Amino acid sequence: MPLFVIATSLPLALVALAALWGGVWGWLAVGYVTVLVFCLDRLVARQIVNADPGAEFPGGERLLLALGIGHFAVLALALRGVAGAGGLAPVERVLLAVAAGLVAGQIAHPVAHELIHRAGRGRRRLGRLVYTSILFGHHASAHLHVHHVHVATPQDPSSARPGEGFYRYAARAWAGAFRAGLAAETRRHRGAPWRHPYVLYVGGAGALLAAVAVLWGWQGLAAYMAIAGYAQGQILLSDYVQHYGLARARHPDGRAEPVSLAHSWNAPQWYSSAMTLNAPRHSDHHVTPQRPYPALQLVPATMPVLPHSLPVCAVVALVPPLWRRMMDARAARWRETAGAAAGDLAG
Repeated sequence: MPLFVIATSLPLALVALAALWGGVWGWLAVGYVTVLVFCLDRLVARQIVNADPGAEFPGGERLLLALGIGHFAVLALALRGVAGAGGLAPVERVLLAVAAGLVAGQIAHPVAHELIHRAGRGRRRLGRLVYTSILFGHHASAHLHVHHVHVATPQDPSSARPGEGFYRYAARAWAGAFRAGLAAETRRHRGAPWRHPYVLYVGGAGALLAAVAVLWGWQGLAAYMAIAGYAQGQILLSDYVQHYGLARARHPDGRAEPVSLAHSWNAPQWYSSAMTLNAPRHSDHHVTPQRPYPALQLVPATMPVLPHSLPVCAVVALVPPLWRRMMDARAARWRETAGAAAGDLAG
């Protein structure tokens, strides 16, 4: 647990310091999430360690709650600083916006993702609020009730199709997940529409935008949209990379095969995994979604493995021709492997 605590808490502290005092703190905040994480992944060799999958991690739950609550304080400080209320210089404000977006997309998102999978109502609500705070609340519903059900099939807007570039995917996935999540929650709350979570997502986003406008005017709104948009882009990149080109085979009756370890991409790099709460151990999460993040398993011999760390692959995905050259053949091999396994099962 100490590694998770250090890897996730330090960048939040750096963003807070950059918001309060600017100067070198902004450079350190951006450098931590980009250069330092990349170097630690590449230069420090560590053997893959799988925790006991049946173990409990109370410290992991406490860390989630601390990071979830801390996110709101850091976001508020960042908005104030980027809007100009803190007296930061233009370069310091730009650095702060980039750092806040990186932390929201690569730390607050995994935190919220873990929280919405937890059993307690309060934890799930906190996860929804974190997503709502980056104007992406619908992701909480679409992830649980659409993505986990239909992953690696055409029915899942968040699963990238073979040959689909990121920008085309992002436009389709954002709108598609919003609509699919809305339809799923409408079915679930048909008898109690006042409990519909989209009331929180849309109403909460509107209330936050109004509050920011009152506090910091148009500059605050611009800062909010920039930070939230950057965070959303990273979430979309994560979904794109972790499911690109993988597909569940169909049984003769038209049903998709069960989700298996072959339907998500994984990455073994130690530090970026710790910073993102083991999000790159994605296959095990889809097969056992209730497993706490410290216990997620990684067995590269039986799972699709990305050629680089998840953050590096996300950067490559921004250049679609380069991405396809790197990934299409790999994805095709795994589709063939999964399809053959499904055929053996059906036979």
